[in-house]
Amino acid sequence: MSPLSLVPIPSSVHETGGAPLVLDERTRPTGDADAARELTRLIEARTGLRTRELGGDGGAPATAASAIDLRVEPGGAAESYRLRVAEDGATVVGADAAGLFYGVQTLAQLIEPDTEGWVIPAVEIEDAPRFAYRGVMLDVARHFFDVPAVRGYIDRAAGLKFNALHLHLTDDQGWRLHLDSRPALTERASGSSVGGDPGGFYTKDEYRDLVAYAAARHMIVVPEIDMPGHTHAVGLAYPELAEDPVVTEHMLEIVSDYGGEPPAAGEAYDGLAVGFSSLRINDEATYDFVADVFGELASLTPGPYLHLGGDECLGTDPADFAAFVARASAIVADLGKTPVTWHEAGAAGGLHPDTVGQYWGGVTPTDGMDDTARAFVSRGAQVILSPADAVYLDMKPRADSDLGLTWANGPTSVRRAYEWEPADVIDGIGEADILGVEAPLWTETVRTPADIDALAFPRIAAAAEAAWSPATGASDQRTWESFRGRVAGLAGLWDGLGIRFDAADEIDWVR
Repeated sequence: MSPLSLVPIPSSVHETGGAPLVLDERTRPTGDADAARELTRLIEARTGLRTRELGGDGGAPATAASAIDLRVEPGGAAESYRLRVAEDGATVVGADAAGLFYGVQTLAQLIEPDTEGWVIPAVEIEDAPRFAYRGVMLDVARHFFDVPAVRGYIDRAAGLKFNALHLHLTDDQGWRLHLDSRPALTERASGSSVGGDPGGFYTKDEYRDLVAYAAARHMIVVPEIDMPGHTHAVGLAYPELAEDPVVTEHMLEIVSDYGGEPPAAGEAYDGLAVGFSSLRINDEATYDFVADVFGELASLTPGPYLHLGGDECLGTDPADFAAFVARASAIVADLGKTPVTWHEAGAAGGLHPDTVGQYWGGVTPTDGMDDTARAFVSRGAQVILSPADAVYLDMKPRADSDLGLTWANGPTSVRRAYEWEPADVIDGIGEADILGVEAPLWTETVRTPADIDALAFPRIAAAAEAAWSPATGASDQRTWESFRGRVAGLAGLWDGLGIRFDAADEIDWVR
């Protein structure tokens, strides 16, 4: 018997051995209208079947064999659901709307062809997430992606039970969100991208559209305005706020390896080197800028988190860096939002104690990165784990891949993306200290939605399992061999949804 194609693997799966539910044109999801609409979309993508009228009690009654009941019954854990499939019908019950949505995703993954046509095997599932925060990050600063492209990525991530989209909105190469308080940012600093490609930006209405689209799929948006480094673009718009670039020998080596020109004050930057830019830390005008930017961003963002970056500030004096992130995190907290920073900011003694740290070091920490990550926990906050050599989706999947980079310990295979355990990464940071897992996709080499798919899939599914499913060792299905068998069966669903995934030869794909 082939494994059920369930990713991320649910908390509890029991195949009852009964006859499957046969799907046909009579199949009619009933109950919650939003969930019924989503299931109908997924059934058609997977099978080509056009099912009956959606939701409610209107229309002709469905036969018992084709009924799929979808409903919310409060009382369970947040985002949890129960699912039952038998020959006479199926039921998905969510503890809340998000849980029902995730149960629908699981039900769609179960659809498989057989001699009857299309069936769903008889099964009973109870499921709930391991971590509250399950994120993906899309860098729209190195290369810009329009609203339809980001919507597509939201759909793909939500289908794997991710509930947060971290948008990296600014970097040395461009500023991607219009703000009324600082209009020169998009007027003067949004037109460039890596390699001289066109830039772009979101209007406030477009950003609101993305927030609403994500919310309809039970995802929050976590916007990032990276500072005090990664701010060369700010200097194009407001030169009085930015220091001149600090060009080191290491940076010149990167320029030599990847092309382009070294950064120059007042000129758009389209290279790959990092760490050369900084805001003017000791100028009060800088903090007026921070307050304007995050104040307007907070008004646009209903989610609880604002990300202020804080990584790779190689051109900033450490004492100045510490002073900056302390003040900037307090500004964000005073807006009623929880600050998020990359783990480097953990070294700052005055960092706001509620600040969440995002760890991007390796699965085996080096260079004191574990110390700075533990500092967040010592203040009573939590961390998000994004180990670069496991869940950075922009790493090459193979050495000969056209897309991606290799700086995070070489290419990252699907197996390496899967075989890590969040609670084992940093000594002293256990289950309760981890807010969740996030899989970033930086876009230095990524230009199109097809490029996004090719780098993200199937490794994004491995990250989804680390974020949602029971811990390694807590389930006999939380193994590489189990995962590679289960993800293989998702090829048909992904094809139907138009996902142009990398058919990695580590997986024996079932199409």
